Amino acid sequence: MLQFISPLLYKAIQSISPCVLCGIDLQHRHSLCKDCWQQLPWSKSTVQRQQMDIQVACHYAYPIDRIIQKFKYEQQLHFQNLLAGALIELRLPKIQAIVPMPISTRRLLERGYNQSLILAKIMAKQMNVPIWQPVSRLQQHSQKGLSRLERIDQIEQQFQINPTSKLRYRRVLILDDVVTTGSSIYALKQKLEELGCHKVYAMCIASAET
Repeated sequence: MLQFISPLLYKAIQSISPCVLCGIDLQHRHSLCKDCWQQLPWSKSTVQRQQMDIQVACHYAYPIDRIIQKFKYEQQLHFQNLLAGALIELRLPKIQAIVPMPISTRRLLERGYNQSLILAKIMAKQMNVPIWQPVSRLQQHSQKGLSRLERIDQIEQQFQINPTSKLRYRRVLILDDVVTTGSSIYALKQKLEELGCHKVYAMCIASAET
């Protein structure tokens, strides 16, 4: 419904709507009141995983961890503006396209949506670039108990290039919600490089301890 409301009217509605986190004060920035926004576990830094530099907005701690979980698993999509807003706080690279982290068909059927794609759409509009999805993901399995090398090998086998994808970009941004080991981002990066990408950036809402 909100997508059919003009931007000015939408901002007016936000200005009289309560914070989506505390529900007490009025929204000030990206659906949060001023205090809740300032109290997020900000990181705004670059972490290194799998020899890759990954920009992260927050530490994976309360309340951002619960917000991500509700957005990802409980269909609480009203958090999308908040999460995308956190990403917009980062230094946005000059890119030609955004690549949301793909999920398997099974995960898509379970959740009904790809949370990274939802955020990518907001970011793509902000950065005025297209969304590019040249890689799909096969069934995702639990990695519990696997060694680092076993985890990387298993994840690499999950990604495959879509044979029908004809578009090509040289500078792209991988977008994901949480980075832990970085194995998924690294595996996706390898596939994108196979497609001719010369520079692959990565950005996540939060980083968790490995």
